[in-house]
Order: sequence, then C-alpha cells, then structure tokens
Amino acid sequence: MARPTSKDVAKAAGVSQAAVSLVLGDKWHGRVSPTTADRVRDTARQLGYRPNLAARNLRLGRTRTALLVVPALTNDFFARVYTGAAHQAAQHDFGVVLYPSPEGLGPAKDPFASARAAIDGVIASSMAAHTLTALHGADLPLVMLDSDPTDPTAGAHVNLDVADGMRQITEHLLTLGHRHFLHLAADIDSWTFTTRAEAIAHTLRTAPHTTLRTAHAPLSAAYSRAAATQALTTPGPRPTAVICDGDMIAAGACKAARRLGLSVPHDLSVTGFDDLALATAVDPELTTVHLPAERVGERGMEALTALLDGHTPQDDALPTQLVIRDSTAPPPPS
Repeated sequence: MARPTSKDVAKAAGVSQAAVSLVLGDKWHGRVSPTTADRVRDTARQLGYRPNLAARNLRLGRTRTALLVVPALTNDFFARVYTGAAHQAAQHDFGVVLYPSPEGLGPAKDPFASARAAIDGVIASSMAAHTLTALHGADLPLVMLDSDPTDPTAGAHVNLDVADGMRQITEHLLTLGHRHFLHLAADIDSWTFTTRAEAIAHTLRTAPHTTLRTAHAPLSAAYSRAAATQALTTPGPRPTAVICDGDMIAAGACKAARRLGLSVPHDLSVTGFDDLALATAVDPELTTVHLPAERVGERGMEALTALLDGHTPQDDALPTQLVIRDSTAPPPPS
C-alpha cells in the first residue's frame, strides 16, 4: 500500500495542500481556523500520514537535533535531565544527542566534524561548561543549565532555586537546635556551588551564636570522607551538623562519622543535596533537597525550541524542596 501524501490528506480533509502544510508545520495560527486545523490533524492521523522530515528539515535548514552536554554520567541526576529533555524533544520531532564530558569536568573535543551542520542548538550543564569551547565558533543557540543568569554568552538560562534549597536545609538544622556547622563544599568553581555557599552563610548570619567551617572535596564519597574526617578533627568547637553540596559528598561524610565513632544523626546530623537514588540507599537515609531533574531537561528543551522560533524562553527558577529523612536530629547535649 502506497504511503499517503500531503495531497491525499488535503483531498480527504477538503482543504488545499498549503493548508495541510501550515497545520502540520504548526504555522496555521491566524491563517487557518481552529476547526480546519483539527480536521486536518484528524485526517492525517486516520490516514497514517507522516511528514517527510528529511525533506522538511532540508527546506528549513534544520537538523532537528539538539546536543545535551553534561558531566560524565557518574550520578543519576544527569540521566534524569536527559530523560526530561528527550521527552520534551519528542513533542517537537527533535532528537537529543547526549555528550558527556569524558573526564567529568573540563574541556572535550567537538563531537562533530561540523557542529553547525549536525545540530540546531546546545543545552549544557554549567558543570561541563568548558566542554563548549570547541563549539563556540559554530554560532549555535545555547541554553545553559544551573548557571549564572547574568552570563551573556547563553541565549537562555534554566536554573534551579538552589539558594532557597540551601536556605531550607540550614533553617531546618537551626530549628533542630544546631549552632556549629560544617559546609562540605564541592571542589568545583561553578556558579551553582558558589550560590549554595552564599545561601548558607547568609542564613547563618541571622542566627545568633553560630559557627561555620568550610572544607572542599570532589564529588566523590572517598575524597569527601577524607575531607570530612580532617574538618571534624580540627581544633575548636566540633560541628554538630554537616551541610553537603551533594548526596555523594554526604555519603562520604557519613562514612567519616562512623570511622570517628560518631553516630548519625545522634552525634552528627548530615544533609545532602540533589535527592539521588543514593539518598535512600544509605543508612540512615539522607535528609536532602529534591531537585526536579526531569523538569530541568524539559525546560532546557523548551528554551531551545523557543530560541529557534525567535521567542523569549521562560526564565523563572525551578523550585527545590527539602526532604526530611533520618540523617538529621537535634544536636547532642552540650
């Protein structure tokens, strides 16, 4: 059986081929009535019509492919970002090429012989921003995820309200009675981690008689265990709460506590950030901040298609939510 054409759809729907092209190309608004548009879509569906995307893309100068640049896939957050981006892309007949920076962070080679010929735009995590160096010459629309919203190199920014997430964590610990804190910070020069540190410091400035230490560690349980061990054994008031920049770092802090003979949460409260699958796999389960990773991916793809269509993307920060589990409790008696 021959594959139905746009001419077949036009004949069955009682409209012109031009009307079919407008409706199925989503260019009908103000030019074709909603009733006619619905009839064309219904007819195309009944006939099993599928547009020739290759021909249409060649006509429009589009590949209908987006590049998603993320750190190496060492946690499930970026896998969930990809899931959201791919789901949204499918609604627009787009494909998504996932390109993890091979070393996790830092520069990587351009994955294409010609980026401009291979993709329509880039969605990139700020944690893999240096990977973009090879693509800058391609003059492609760029959407940055979790990045400095004042950075003019990006056409759009999709951010999480990480400052509010850290404020929620810090206020939760203050309410429990904690006054001596350790911030186990990610050893990464990135807007998102700078913002988290500033939020902790700002929240503690309004609370009396508090102390704050900061130690830096890579996003690794082994390295964060070593950093936490050193910070917790430094002379001075021992912290009763550890605020971590990520769940992986928090897992390392819990290991450090156990090796120092401290019980979590009775001697030491530990909090994470991200709400990875890891957060409920450790014992005790982590109090953390849930980040809507799938929505980040969806919003990134929405922003890219808006840029490609000449529209202004939505730019409000996505909300974060405190999830209280078993790793936090009031501090031990003085």
